[in-house]
Amino acid sequence: MKKGDLLELEITGYAFEGKGVAKIIKEVLSQTEEPKKFVVFVNRSYPGDKVIAQIGKVRKSYAEARVKEFITKSSFRTEPKCKYFGTCGGCQQQDLLYEYQLKFKEEQVKDIFERIGELKNFVYLPIRKCNKEYFYRNKLEFSFERKRWLTEAEIASMQEITDKDFALGFHIPGLYDKVINIEECFLQSELSNRILNFTRFFFKSRSISIYSTQYHEGFLRNLIIRQSEKTNDLMVNLVTSEENERLFIEYKEALLNQFSEVTTVINNINLKKAQVAIGDFEKVYAGPGYIIDYIDKWKFRISANSFFQTNTSQAEKLYTTALEFAQFNGEETVYDLYSGAGTIPVFISENVKQVYGFESVESAIADAKVNTELNNVKNFTPLHADLNRSFLPIIEKFSLPKPDLLIADPPRSGMNPKTVLDIIALKPEKVVYISCNPSTQARDIKLLVDGGYELLKVCPVDMFPHTYHIENVALLKIK
Repeated sequence: MKKGDLLELEITGYAFEGKGVAKIIKEVLSQTEEPKKFVVFVNRSYPGDKVIAQIGKVRKSYAEARVKEFITKSSFRTEPKCKYFGTCGGCQQQDLLYEYQLKFKEEQVKDIFERIGELKNFVYLPIRKCNKEYFYRNKLEFSFERKRWLTEAEIASMQEITDKDFALGFHIPGLYDKVINIEECFLQSELSNRILNFTRFFFKSRSISIYSTQYHEGFLRNLIIRQSEKTNDLMVNLVTSEENERLFIEYKEALLNQFSEVTTVINNINLKKAQVAIGDFEKVYAGPGYIIDYIDKWKFRISANSFFQTNTSQAEKLYTTALEFAQFNGEETVYDLYSGAGTIPVFISENVKQVYGFESVESAIADAKVNTELNNVKNFTPLHADLNRSFLPIIEKFSLPKPDLLIADPPRSGMNPKTVLDIIALKPEKVVYISCNPSTQARDIKLLVDGGYELLKVCPVDMFPHTYHIENVALLKIK
């Protein structure tokens, strides 16, 4: 087998990151050896598909391929709702029925824990589904780009394309300099779509320049829309490479005249060469400069660059699962690692004696202090700590009491091994580990198990329908 070969395959399984699995029995020369299974991962295929696939990458025990032609399509498939599906990388599974998305996500988490983590004999609870398949996000980030992605139909037309030099939408996966000119997206709201299209027309009609990461010149960088689920607050945040007060006032007035729903308008000025949607400083042109939202009964202030779970209703299910796993009696001292803006500490505050939050981003700590005051929480203390190093010196510095339970909700990369060793040294009776990446979570839990803990149970929570991303909550107890 080599790159470029065509194979007729039947897809029998589904792997993490949205790849169908076809197994071929690989012949061996030795009479004494057993036949070995050689796996082909086929991108954008599902169990039940029969396909002609073209081989890409070939390794010793597996190959990667893409579908060239469908012989038979799986009964699990459905028609995607979005016209950009297959080009935009945002909703990779929109052509898969939602009930099977949930089924495959459950199977993937279980497989990762048993295969990567070598973890056995734990309770595996059913996935907590999302009540809304579409329009479930409270935040969307769009990019301006000088090079608009051209469709196959546009290229095939052989006609001159006059509007190819201005785009506002999502980047093509793997291409930093090509953006799909999104006119309608089913992730946030219809109102969000109208603001997106208005913003594109406003700046394009005035021939305002777009920032280039290649030449490091131009004005427009990103449009970020934040929309509260439990209140009527809506933030429009335009990220630019420099200030232009006259132009921004004109945009703000036109925006507010068109959309009375907008409650705050902000300009983040990003002076860095890197294409990131966070400013070095910001100016508030309308409203308070933040929005308010709720998780359960708890109130949170969300500024332009605050971290807040992007699916509000599922965040409530996620935190409720963590609360159910913890089984607090009201007398516990809790450490919350990667505590961010304090959403978890505030959420559990009524159920514990004291919470100490450890966070490395100082702006997040400032947000946590505000959220503590908003909710009149007296038993939460946010602390600055670099969780890429040992956080034990912080405990010693402030003479903190030993934790009865520790909660961790790290980024996708998981916890630093030093942090895991610190947890083992502290020996809290229970650990509740929340993760958006089951692979790194299973890796870290394996280290905790080797250090004296046992995994009791796991529960996936679907925060992002139509994607292969999955949140997962795990409970460990010291042996």
